[in-house]
Formats: sequence, C-alpha cells, structure tokens
Amino acid sequence: MLARFFDLEGHGTTARTELFAGLTTFLTMAYIVVVNPLILGAAGMPVAGVAAATCLAAGFGSILMGLLSNYPLALAPGMGLNAYFTYTVVKTMGVPWQVALGCVFLSAVAFLLLTLSGVRQLIMNAIPRSLFAAVSGGIGLFIAFIGLKDAGIVVSNPDTSVGLGKLTASTPALAILGLLIIAVLQARAVRGAMLFGILGTAAVAWIFGLAHFTPTSYHLSDLSATALRLNIPAALNLGGSVGLSLVEIVFVFLFVDLFDNVGTLMAVTKRAGLVAADGTVPRMKRILLADSISMLAGALAGTSPVTSYIESTSGVAVGGRTGLTSVTVGVLFLATLFAAPLVQAIPAVATAPALILVGAMMMGALAEVDWQEPGEGIPAFLTAIMVPLSYSIANGLAFGIVSHAVLKLARGQARAHDWLVYALAALCVARFIYLT
Repeated sequence: MLARFFDLEGHGTTARTELFAGLTTFLTMAYIVVVNPLILGAAGMPVAGVAAATCLAAGFGSILMGLLSNYPLALAPGMGLNAYFTYTVVKTMGVPWQVALGCVFLSAVAFLLLTLSGVRQLIMNAIPRSLFAAVSGGIGLFIAFIGLKDAGIVVSNPDTSVGLGKLTASTPALAILGLLIIAVLQARAVRGAMLFGILGTAAVAWIFGLAHFTPTSYHLSDLSATALRLNIPAALNLGGSVGLSLVEIVFVFLFVDLFDNVGTLMAVTKRAGLVAADGTVPRMKRILLADSISMLAGALAGTSPVTSYIESTSGVAVGGRTGLTSVTVGVLFLATLFAAPLVQAIPAVATAPALILVGAMMMGALAEVDWQEPGEGIPAFLTAIMVPLSYSIANGLAFGIVSHAVLKLARGQARAHDWLVYALAALCVARFIYLT
C-alpha cells in the first residue's frame, strides 16, 4: 500500500530507506521542540503549551505535506520567525501574544489566498533558475556554518567577527569525532550514515557525561494553554492605537515566510533531484497548499509561523525521495507529544556534524551557475554569500533578485513578461528600507 501510494519504485527508493530518512530528518530538527518553547516563553506564553503546540504543528504539517504533495519536506515552527514574534512583535512593539497569534493566522489566510489565486506560483516561476542553484549553495554554507557554530569549531571573535574555537575542548572534539564517523560511513557508501553518526556521537556524549538533560512535568492537557487562544478581532482592529503596526506585522510574517519557503523548497527539491527538466517543481500548488494550511493549524495550536525546514536535506541525503519521509517525521513529532522533554537527550553536538556535511553536499548546485556570464554570476554570488553572512535565506534571495533586475535593466534586456521580477525587486528594496 505504501509503495503504491507514494510510488516508491518510481522514485527509486524503498520503504526502509524512507523510514531511515524520516528518522534522520526528525533527529536533525527535533531541537525545535526544546528551542521554540524557550523563545516563545520569553513572550509570556506558557512553555508547556508551546511545547505541545510545536509537536502538534510539526506533526500535522509534515504529515499533510507528505500525503498531499508526496515530497520529503518536513515542516515545523520556523526559527527566525519565532524570534521576530517574541523580541520584535511582543517585547518591542508591546503586542499581546494572543494578538500576535492572530496576526500569524491572518498571514496564513493571506498565504492561502495567494496560493489558490496562483500568485505564489507566479512568484516562484519568476525567479531565475540560476538563483535557485545559488540559494541551494548559500543554504549549504548557512547550515554548515550553523553546525560549525553549534559544535564550537567556529566561535565569535571581537576582532575578526569569527574565529577558530578551542578544538581540544570536549564539545569541538566530540563534534569532530562525529564528523569523521559520518564522513567515513558515507565514503564507504553506508546507507543511514547520517543517522548512525548522530546516534553514535550522542552515545559517546552520554557515556562520558558530556550531555545532560532534566525531564520536566508534562501533560497533553497543557496544549490547552495556547490552543485557540489567538485574538483575531484585535488583530483586525485597524482603527486601534496599534492598528498600522499590526498591518506591518502581518506583512512581515507573510513576506519573510514566503521567501524562506522559496529558498528551502528549491534547495530540498534540487538536492533530491525532483526538479523537472525545465526547472519547475511538479505539484507545486499542492506543496504551497500544505504549507499554507499548516501555518493556519500552527496559529490555532498556539505557535509562531510554521514553515518548511532546511533540515529536510539531511533526510534527502540518506535517500529520502517521497512523502513517506515527511509522514515519518510527522508521526515522530506526534509521538514526541507523549515525551517532549526527552528530545533534549539528543545534544546539539550530535546533530552539528550532520548539518556540516549536509551543507557540503549542497554546494554541488553552484556548478550549475554560468559564472562567466555576469548576468547570472553576480546575482548568484550575492545570493550565496549573503545567506550565511546575514544569517537569512530571505536576505540572500532579496540581494539576488534585486541585482538580477538591475543588471537586466542596465543591459537593455528588460521585457514586459518579466514584470513580476521587477515587482519582486521593488518589494525587496522596500523590505530593506523597512528593516532599516
């Protein structure tokens, strides 16, 4: 039944491979069950309720994506968006978290309408193919940098911004060991190398007392602390004292999530070899529908915007090619509802090596860019370099789109059918002005 529904044979995969891929993806992104409640908790939200909402939103979204689109894309509340929710919307602007959840819901409604009207698909198709490859490479650098930072191999330096950490310290040394384990297993073509490396590194951390976690009291009934607590009427109160600010909040949620999703979607599908010969992604509308509906469900459950996760590439790297990978991730997140605190047992030092090597694998996409052609090479370079250096997929895409539009205008290559590219470039410039 699974083989028929997900067309495993047609995708050159097996149920065992898909389950391994799903487990690998889950382990690399399970940190969100711990991190998201801590960030949203700073906004005054009940931590236990957010933990339950995070598991539920990630489980629902990933399963829906797998069943509806048959792609190995996992979803969960997005990092970055949760920080914007807490530190900008709630703590800086003074918006109650219930009203902020209402803004997330309105953003999701806008997303759904843009998807049903085909506008999101037009945006996806308007972005040059060379930028997709650049985004893939840039995200590879980005997640590798995150992995190196989590491992303590790269650290902050007041003089040079970043520097080399103390490699003989326990965390960097253990991460390097994990890096070697995964690299050797991959070099010997061992299926599940990423998963075995994560579990092996975690086991070493536990044995030598380098990983610690303290389970806390947790009940499924805690979900009610955030579920359905969103305040949509207040978010729609445009005549109120913070009305204009609320409009801006909805816009930022919508804009950032749109571009983060574009970058992640293209990186994962390209890495999985699921992009058509003409550069398009089959069943795009289904992917975008699953994403929009999941964002709605996340707001109702009581968490910040749900989005596709770049950690999906870790599952793709071990052979995940269908929605069965995503469904596996979703089931594991739902199972985590029963023991959310235990996720802390997988330390960041165990997943850091996987992120580093997944980033390395994604660099191959940059070979598709015609670097001798300035119209392609310059926007691609700006995209790839700005993603890790600005710590934002959205920023990298914006630099690439704006530079692409400017160079087409400068070379007299502007055409009427490219109107959406220039509209996107104008929006990107407006975004930079807004952020400033």
